[in-house]
Amino acid sequence: MNQPSAPAVWRNMTQAELDAAYDQAAYAANRVQVLSRYASESDAVRGRFGSPTRYAYGEGPNEALDVYGDGGSGAPINIFIHGGAWRSGRAADYAFPAALFVDAGARFVVPDFDWVQDRNGDLLPIADQIRRAIAWTWLNAAQFGGDRDSLYLSAHSSGAHMGCVALASDWTAAGLPEDAIKGALLCSGMYDLEPVSLSARSAYVTFTEASVAALSPMRHLDRIRTPLIVAHGGLETPEFQRQSQDFAAAMSERGRPSRTLYGEGYNHFEILETLASPDGLLGRAALEQMELV
Repeated sequence: MNQPSAPAVWRNMTQAELDAAYDQAAYAANRVQVLSRYASESDAVRGRFGSPTRYAYGEGPNEALDVYGDGGSGAPINIFIHGGAWRSGRAADYAFPAALFVDAGARFVVPDFDWVQDRNGDLLPIADQIRRAIAWTWLNAAQFGGDRDSLYLSAHSSGAHMGCVALASDWTAAGLPEDAIKGALLCSGMYDLEPVSLSARSAYVTFTEASVAALSPMRHLDRIRTPLIVAHGGLETPEFQRQSQDFAAAMSERGRPSRTLYGEGYNHFEILETLASPDGLLGRAALEQMELV
């Protein structure tokens, strides 16, 4: 006798399929190896440039950021928001793209922020931390030789989600101009939290109707006016690919300045490594966006 098929919980996906579609390990067998490369290459960057200058952007234990690059003044700034499924990752392990920007005459800024388990499953305080880190960078750029009028954002995975949430902010409330961020490169992000809230990620994130609405950039498209590059890899999970494609299409439909990048042959973790090279898919795009080539 045939077993009844499992019901669909999101579009045509069963619970098991949806869970896998938001689990990068299910689609990237080399995840541990690539993350290890992030850390070792970050060590190599510090070996070349020395330890970053670290500044507090708030009073919390994780509210600090690393700045790479020194000497002179008026340097463009790229602030990078790292991923980690909202529950892992430290700024120290995401220094590896710094050489790309420092060699081009820019400053590279990597904030730390809380993990969702530090906040009892609530993502909203983390979104606030990232907004404050960006605002601090703009307001204090002169301290580290940066040009606040040439501030750009790059971000990956859950960091791209949070970075995009920040792009929808009212920066004037923090004393910044509306166009404080001149451009953003968002790689492999999530822009609609509804399906995510139905996945296994709900085991450690407390999704509510209000938080899903507030933290879904797809519901706040009219607030996002920053020129964007939206990128994803061809070997990412089907949902991560769809999220990027749908978001980019929605921005384009509204006439927002944006372009898309498709990394054929790259999984979710491998594509970020291309940000470290001027010839890499993301590195070349970031330098072009910042007009450093």
